[in-house]
Amino acid sequence: MSKKYEIAILGGGPAGYVTAIRASQLGFKTVVVDKDNLGGICLNWGCIPTKSLLKNAEFYDNIKHNADEFGIKVDGLSFDFSKVIKRSRDISSRITKNVEMLIKKNKIDRIRGFGKFANKNQLDIFDDAGKQIDSITADKIIIATGARTRTIPPIPVDQKFIITSKEAMSLDEVPKEFAVIGAGAIGIEFAYFYSIFGAKVTIIEMLDNILPIEDKEMSQTLEKSFKKRGMEIFTKTTVEKAVVKGNKVHLTLIQNGEKKELKFDKVLNAIGVTGNVEGIGLENIGVEVFKNHIKVDKKNYQTNVENIFAIGDVIGAPWLAHVASAEGIHCVESIKGLNVHPINYDNIPGCTYCQPQVASIGLTEEKAKEKGYELKIGRFPFMASGKAFAIGEREGFVKLIFDAKYGELLGAHIIGSEATELIAEIGIAKSLEATAESIIKTIHAHPTLSESVMEAAAQAYGEAIHI
Repeated sequence: MSKKYEIAILGGGPAGYVTAIRASQLGFKTVVVDKDNLGGICLNWGCIPTKSLLKNAEFYDNIKHNADEFGIKVDGLSFDFSKVIKRSRDISSRITKNVEMLIKKNKIDRIRGFGKFANKNQLDIFDDAGKQIDSITADKIIIATGARTRTIPPIPVDQKFIITSKEAMSLDEVPKEFAVIGAGAIGIEFAYFYSIFGAKVTIIEMLDNILPIEDKEMSQTLEKSFKKRGMEIFTKTTVEKAVVKGNKVHLTLIQNGEKKELKFDKVLNAIGVTGNVEGIGLENIGVEVFKNHIKVDKKNYQTNVENIFAIGDVIGAPWLAHVASAEGIHCVESIKGLNVHPINYDNIPGCTYCQPQVASIGLTEEKAKEKGYELKIGRFPFMASGKAFAIGEREGFVKLIFDAKYGELLGAHIIGSEATELIAEIGIAKSLEATAESIIKTIHAHPTLSESVMEAAAQAYGEAIHI
């Protein structure tokens, strides 16, 4: 007989395992089903292990270029790339084991296998060979199957020469010539990483700027920084085809109507992701799918089937681990009947962990103007920050966007050291409907990088002290 649960969660990534823990805290008898290690792409092949790689790159780059400034002598500097990769994999392994322990601690059942809907209350579980090994039933089932790299015919991924982010995390050696197709956060982070370790990197983006969803000033500032590092960047450029010949990938690019042919040792496909909706039996229960993502009511993440819910990357943008976790918590709290407020998707931080880091929240300057706001914009460069000087991190600036009429904080954009940490202050401020005045009058510790947030707000109103 099938074991019965109140809540079953299909997928154990940042959406799934967080949801399982919160469900258990709320008193639900809970099970989480995943064929791989818990943590999903994020903990196994994304968020955590990539940050390990990027820290290695930052550390090596600082020693290589800044040691003398700090009075440190380093002779014969070199790196062991296999150890760089091993550190990342070891960290991933430790983190995923910790998640398994959290699941056990919270008395959640864990089934390792591939779950497929038999009906709206039943999941059949299969092993890697396709043999059914278990079956469970649940009152409510939450789909959290995540997403994978999107592929298109002109860029045929073979996982050897034309690779995805997963293969890029564990190459045996640094390629001499490395191309990145797609200049979103994933592509930019790998471009930075391999550039630091000696690859000649080319970035190809079909839109007008790298990091195209960011404020244009941030994108343009990062582009200048990357070009100084020796990267070649093609924007407004499409890939007509990618062909492997011998040990090289031949790319045919189209820019301004002209064709260009280039050769690379490795090419990273980073053009985006698509939801994991296939093979889980959605057609058996009639769950509605649109453009490879499950359709939900974002008030409680319910699908068109009453007892089936979906959260995280499988329901579409924004494809961010912290959003997936928040959606999961919101979903089970709604099921419990708690008074929960809908997630404000206008107040989601976005972070890119290259150096300089890029972080943002709220409206870009371009979007704010499109919405008809009259703006006051404040900028404060880290070159004017005493703390930035002291730690040798003078690149970048803080940009705050206010509604001129009421002083409401509409958006914030940071490029520079620790931008991905600094953005949290602004997220809290924005969620509390902070105005320019409240930010200016909040006393910030000195010396800190966070003072730059206060100074940027003050600069928008002609009150900045240090610029």
